[in-house]
Amino acid sequence: MKKIFNKNILLAVMLASGLCLPSCSLEEENPAGFTLEITAETIQGYESLINQCYFSMQRYFYGTDNWMTLTEGGTDLWTYQGNLSTTWTQWFWYFAGAAPNTTYTNGWWNGTYDGIGSCNVAISLVNKPPYKTEEERNAVVAQAYFLRAVYYFNAVEQFGGVTMITEPATGMNFHPDRTDPLTIYKEVIIPDLEFAFKWLPKGDDNTTKPTKKAALGFLAKACLQTIEYDAGKEYAAKALEYAKMLIQDAESGGAQYNAYMYEQYTDVFKESNNWTNKEALWKHRWYAGSDGHGSSNGNYKLNRNNEYFYCKVTNFGARIDDQATRLLWGGNQPGIFMPTQHLLELFVQEDGTLDPRFHESFQTEWDANTVYSWDESSVNRFDKVAAVKGKSLAVGDLAIKFIMPQDADYATESKAKHTSPYLTIDYKDVYNDAAKNINMTYIYQNPTAGYNSNGTSENLFNVFYPSLTKHNSSNYFVANAGNKRNGNLNATFIMRMAEVYLIAAEADLYVNGGSSALGYINKIRTRAGAKSLTGTPTIRTILDERGRELCGEYNRFYDLKRTGMLKDVNYLKTTHPDLAKFFKAEYALRPISTTYTEVLEGGGAYYQNPGY
Repeated sequence: MKKIFNKNILLAVMLASGLCLPSCSLEEENPAGFTLEITAETIQGYESLINQCYFSMQRYFYGTDNWMTLTEGGTDLWTYQGNLSTTWTQWFWYFAGAAPNTTYTNGWWNGTYDGIGSCNVAISLVNKPPYKTEEERNAVVAQAYFLRAVYYFNAVEQFGGVTMITEPATGMNFHPDRTDPLTIYKEVIIPDLEFAFKWLPKGDDNTTKPTKKAALGFLAKACLQTIEYDAGKEYAAKALEYAKMLIQDAESGGAQYNAYMYEQYTDVFKESNNWTNKEALWKHRWYAGSDGHGSSNGNYKLNRNNEYFYCKVTNFGARIDDQATRLLWGGNQPGIFMPTQHLLELFVQEDGTLDPRFHESFQTEWDANTVYSWDESSVNRFDKVAAVKGKSLAVGDLAIKFIMPQDADYATESKAKHTSPYLTIDYKDVYNDAAKNINMTYIYQNPTAGYNSNGTSENLFNVFYPSLTKHNSSNYFVANAGNKRNGNLNATFIMRMAEVYLIAAEADLYVNGGSSALGYINKIRTRAGAKSLTGTPTIRTILDERGRELCGEYNRFYDLKRTGMLKDVNYLKTTHPDLAKFFKAEYALRPISTTYTEVLEGGGAYYQNPGY
């Protein structure tokens, strides 16, 4: 976490940043003679300008619910909790057939250009501070180049062609032009990352600043992403080259770039490995609350990725929503991301067993956190036999268990689901393999008045589902600024080494026809204890493996765009048919906020993406 400097600097940077958004209203009076140039004349002042480049990345990007929904929502892997349309419709259901909301990207759009503007300011003033050597100077400004590339990478992948600005703005532009994505990659994103790779330090794992391995990883990632714009695949070979450089370093001890991949998948998301995670190429950490490190700008709210994927366990009385439990590992509040049938199906191997990553990545059992006794209402509601009434659970007893057909004890657990003293959630009661979606109705085996006495009833089981635990931590803010763990931090991994192997596999498919692709994929699978793949790899092979390895890690929307699956009308129909009903080709790009476009010349219709 970078400490954000005083308000005057923030206002000045915003005035100089991005598109000089007309929606911003800032005081231009400067009675104290404060200027950015004067600030940059000292090393401390200049590095405060560098720190400002991180602000929007913290406030609007990684670790926030909106950013997770922009990168993982609206894809084949996730649906909203219970498969219901809600206020999150624009992220999960592409507006569900209603008129598109054209303002929900407003904060992110403004934040992106504030971030770009801050980077432009820092880059333009790099010669002001008295660094002793050019190497030292370049190592500092390389952070701004790296962050500007990341801002533009996400802007292009979310919005398409945007306005390319590489100098501090000198005034308001009410008729900005849009630059095509490939040009932005060629002229900003890739050159910026190349500069960052050259000058950033090797660093160590105890930092949130980008290091050499972060720049190299993002170079591979950015070069691969150009595939969707470049029929000639000009940068595919570069993506493979950069990925292989990191892989070689990781497999030879990390001497050059500090690259590393854990030998066991189980180590990747251990809480003990979170703070200085070796596999992470770049990470952010969030302060827990109002301890002088973030509450004034809202950052205390950001470390809640763990909650976004949690099912609604409090719908069963043995799990109550109390503050003490929320501060424990796995004590999350109900979230919004529910795995699709397709995502869970991806973990079923060819021999019918589960990929070990499933139970390592998803929580399927919950203990009681309060004393509970089955009453008649709950017995009827959850389709138990009458004999369950009066049975009790103590704190710590198994309370909820989600069972998969591939689990070794599935047959036994499924047979006893109506008589067990805990709530058994059968995959087949929640998911429909034939329809590839969520069961919205349920047929009771023990019908009572109000519960299937007159036919099928609302499915009360589909708010319980395997819950992604990759972001779980004991150190996170909950509920209010007065109930937190002051001073504790937690990291979210923005990119990690396993993805580099999958980038290499995909790039090899484009460059060499996939002769080495399975080798890269199987290194990831072997590490996880999964069965090795055989045969001829395809884009679908790689896409499926990325789903298994990287689900919930800010990738899937970009994966579907890059591989053309958002343009393939049959893909979503076979992986997420409920979503396919609402998807239109133009939704592969987000709407540019009308809060911005409406103040452009002529109302800004020329600047808006098609379909909005």
